[in-house]
Amino acid sequence: VTGGSSGIGKCIAIECYKQGAFITLIARDENKLLQTKKEIEKYSVNDKQVVLCISVDVSKDYEHVENVLKQAQEKLGPVDMLVNCAGTSVTGKFEDIEVNSFERLMAVNYLGSVYPSRAVIATMKERRMGRIVFVSSQAGQLGLFGYTAYSPTKFALRGLAEALQMEVKPYNVYITVAYPPDTDTPGFAEESKTKPLETKLISETSSVCQAEQVARVIVKDAIQGNFNSSVGSDGYMLSILTSGMSPVTSITEALQQVVCMGIFRIIGLFYLGSFDSIVRRCMMQREKSESADKTE
Repeated sequence: VTGGSSGIGKCIAIECYKQGAFITLIARDENKLLQTKKEIEKYSVNDKQVVLCISVDVSKDYEHVENVLKQAQEKLGPVDMLVNCAGTSVTGKFEDIEVNSFERLMAVNYLGSVYPSRAVIATMKERRMGRIVFVSSQAGQLGLFGYTAYSPTKFALRGLAEALQMEVKPYNVYITVAYPPDTDTPGFAEESKTKPLETKLISETSSVCQAEQVARVIVKDAIQGNFNSSVGSDGYMLSILTSGMSPVTSITEALQQVVCMGIFRIIGLFYLGSFDSIVRRCMMQREKSESADKTE
């Protein structure tokens, strides 16, 4: 589990550990990793289970990431499931976001998933088994105000997941791309401190999920080999609306997409209208306030 020292990544690791898995946690902060390791070990189901911690930045040096994962596999055996959960976020208006933030987010959120996946895919294909999970976001299905740096990196994960699934499906290797909503994590709390007003108001139109709930859904979908993983009714609707040419796991899923697409599109248009209304109101209030300041 990359990004496994906190948030959704940590909860996914705990959920897998509860099911008897051997866990390798990968993150940058060694102290956080060791604290998380102790927390996870409380949920052991047998004495043989192991939690291995590796401190590495998965977005910087591919050869280093490859060597680290090779060492982990030598200790614990081949990777059955890789969960790419390392990620970060920056919010703000497009022209206010530093240019290097676009580069950093693409490195962490996209390349930070490419490198670990590239390091394990050959072994998975040889063994004719394996799961790779990409943790995207609902902001990877729908571009929203304030997420011009973040959303594209999460959209990119979907493109990678779709192309990779077509390559590896004949080898009995399955890809899951998860689209969690706003989730109560340290990263979300940090992001909320700098969110533009428009982004906050749009976010408030849906509830904040608990990381444990999101983790349970992702792990379940990954084990079942589902390509899409969504949480809650809003997540289900978004997955239908954005299904496009995505792979389907079953005929039932395909039928649901065909039947629900029209009505969900109508509902989605109402949502988009309300979001545009929020942005316009905020702009008008800001201009009114600026005009008042100039008058004074």
